[in-house]
Amino acid sequence: MPTAPAAPAAPAAPGLRERAAGQYALLPLRLFLGVTFVYAGLDKLTDSAFLSATGDGSVGQQMEAVRDAAALPGLVDLSLNNPVAFGIAIALGELAVGLGTLFGLLSRLAAAGGALISLSLWLTISWSTTPYYYGNDLVYLVGWVPLVLAGAPVLSVDAVVRGRRGGGGGRASSESTLYGNGSA
Repeated sequence: MPTAPAAPAAPAAPGLRERAAGQYALLPLRLFLGVTFVYAGLDKLTDSAFLSATGDGSVGQQMEAVRDAAALPGLVDLSLNNPVAFGIAIALGELAVGLGTLFGLLSRLAAAGGALISLSLWLTISWSTTPYYYGNDLVYLVGWVPLVLAGAPVLSVDAVVRGRRGGGGGRASSESTLYGNGSA
């Protein structure tokens, strides 16, 4: 009598290296974008020339210079209604996005904010840069997409909150979710 074919072997559980690679793959991108946006926001807020409506290096002068070459000149016109307020809003937005990304606090929302800032800068400030790959705003926009999709699964406030909501309690549970080992 013929014997039944053997059942296929179950796939092996991923090893430590594979789990770590998957969990920490976005961490360098998160750190780079977070630090870059915090720096950009602080740089703008501490530059008195930038936070002026007119003059060399002012946000107003920058907007005037790119207005005719922008993909969305109406967006530039909107910023020119009050260039100082626009400059402060961009700087505070960059700071909030950078801090949210670094700490992993509302990380998908922070990444979406970063993508929106990068998109608006690409369509205005760096739109006329040729060839297109010399402009950095498009690269930042593409860099934010994985963080919008995945969030900050490890080493983040979001991971700790997820772990506590998932029924875990106490220090061990918080540590395991902080490092991405808990249920999420």
